[in-house]
Parts: sequence; structure tokens; C-alpha cells
Amino acid sequence: MSKLFKLCLALAMFAATGLGHAQSDAQKQPQRNIDQPGNNAPVWRDVRKEAQEHVTTVKGREAGVLVQSAGETWRQIRNGPLTFYGGWLIVVVTLVIAAIYFAMGPIKTHDKPTGRMIGRFTLAERWAHWVMGISFVVLGITGLIILFGKHVLLPVIGYTLFAWLTALGKNLHNFVAPLFIVSLLVFIVMYVKDNLPEKGDAAWLANGWKIFGGTHLPSGRFNAGEKVWFWIGVVVLCLVVTVTGLILLFPNFDQVRSTMQQASIIHAVAALLVTGLGLGHIYMGTIGVEGAYRNMADGVTDETWAREHHELWYNQVKRGAKPAPGGAVPAGAPHMKERQ
Repeated sequence: MSKLFKLCLALAMFAATGLGHAQSDAQKQPQRNIDQPGNNAPVWRDVRKEAQEHVTTVKGREAGVLVQSAGETWRQIRNGPLTFYGGWLIVVVTLVIAAIYFAMGPIKTHDKPTGRMIGRFTLAERWAHWVMGISFVVLGITGLIILFGKHVLLPVIGYTLFAWLTALGKNLHNFVAPLFIVSLLVFIVMYVKDNLPEKGDAAWLANGWKIFGGTHLPSGRFNAGEKVWFWIGVVVLCLVVTVTGLILLFPNFDQVRSTMQQASIIHAVAALLVTGLGLGHIYMGTIGVEGAYRNMADGVTDETWAREHHELWYNQVKRGAKPAPGGAVPAGAPHMKERQ
């Protein structure tokens, strides 16, 4: 009997020890309520260890998963390598653009303007470009605030102003996004035919860097560099941003948290890449190439500019092989007074 009693006692002590170990976190909660009122970390730590669905009054996919451990992985990626490398990408691109501008200045034409204008973009093409472009800039700025604001702006402007700015940025980001999506699709359809690969694009890409030194490289209506921006930046990256953005913007389509987390990371990576490319495109279309901004602002360009930057397209327009908005400039046409 004594041996049986000792065996039962040992089993009871083992069970008690195991139970005490299993409930160790829960047993810490009363003391935590005293030390840190409102801190329920020990209880939630137990919930996380169980790794199973619980019973909740709200029904739905993952409604019973009270703690999703993958959320911590998402947070570490977002606040770690994504923020670090993404931030440096934007900084480096900005510094390279500034170095090119201050070292070489804007790209200028070799000959003086003739004063004769060639139609470059229709009103519809310009509207599609400006609506997409302005919404792109708004989304880019607000996205950078959301991703980097607490690291860059918060220490400078303080919590009150930063909270107001971030809330404004979030709402602008959410409500401007649909406008960007619609204008993006219109833009792609409208511009795709002139961005198809053609003879001479490979040579332009191989020597494109020479344009900063004043070298003339013939091209069609859009050069190969602009086509790279169109296909990689506008079509691929912007469509990736669009799809992932819709997943994040409308969580009520019953997608699970892991889908939202993956979409968030992909959305941020694609957005950072297209922002870097977009900075280069904006630079070249404004102060990087003298006279380029007028193309999209007024829809026309001087004959000299067209000949030196898009010679193949200029020649097609001159001989009537390709129509241009406003018509081609006929050979020997009198000069118009150059617009200032």
C-alpha cells in the first residue's frame, strides 16, 4: 500500500507541477493588474501560445483568431528593412537628380527655336496625363508621410501637428486613389499605341545617358526611356499598386489578415519603386529638359525642339506619314511669333 500511495502522490505532484507551469502566465495577471493596471499581456500571451481559434460573438473568417502572430512579422518588415531601404532609395534618387541638374544643367536644344509650332498632345491626352499625374503626386506625398512620417516629421513638428497631418494624409490617400485608378486605365489605353517597341529603341537605351552631355539621339513620338517608364512604371508597378491598394482599401471583401499583410508589403515596395522612377520622369518633364514642360502644358512644341528630341516622329509628321494634333508644319511655312 505504501508503494501505491507514493506512486499516486508522485503522479499528483507531477500533474500539479504541469498545471502550474501551463497556467504560469495566467497566474501572473492578478499581480500585473496591481503593478500595471489595464495591462493584460499575460492573458494574451497565453491566448497566443494556444494557436487555435476561440469562440467569439462576431462570426466571420478568422473571427476566432484573437492573436495573429504573423502580424508581428509584418510590423518588423514594415518598420525594418522596408522603411530603411525604401527611405534610402528615395534619398539616393533625389540626390542623383540634384547632382545631375547642378553639374550639367537642363538639356537644351542646339539650334534656336523657329517659332513654328507642331501639335504634340491633344486636349484629351493632356487631361488624362494631368489627372493621373496630379493624383499620383498626392498619393506619393501622402504615402511617404504614412510610411516615414513618424521617423522624419514627428521629431520635428511634434505629436499634435503630426497627428493632424497623418489623418489628413490617410484620408486624401484613400479618397484620391479611385480617381488615380480610373485615370490610370484611361491613360494606358490612350498612350499604349505610341509606346510599342520600334526600331532604334535598343540603340537609344544603350546610349541614353549621353543626352545629358548634349548628344542627339533620334526617336519616335516617345523615346525608349519614356517607354521604359510607361511599361515598367505606369503599366506594371502602377497596376500592382492599384490591385494591392484595392485589397487594402476594401477589407470588407472577406480577405484574411495574412492577405492584407502581404498586400501591404507588396503595395509599399511597388509604390517606392514607382516613386523613384516617377521622380526621374517629373524631373525630365519639367526642369531637366528645356521646353519639355510646354509639350504637356500647351499641347504644342517648337519645330526645333521636335526635330532635336524626337527626330523620327518629326520627320513622319513633316511628310504627313503620321498625324499630329493641330496638323503638321508644312515645308516653307512662315514663322509664327515665338510664344514667350
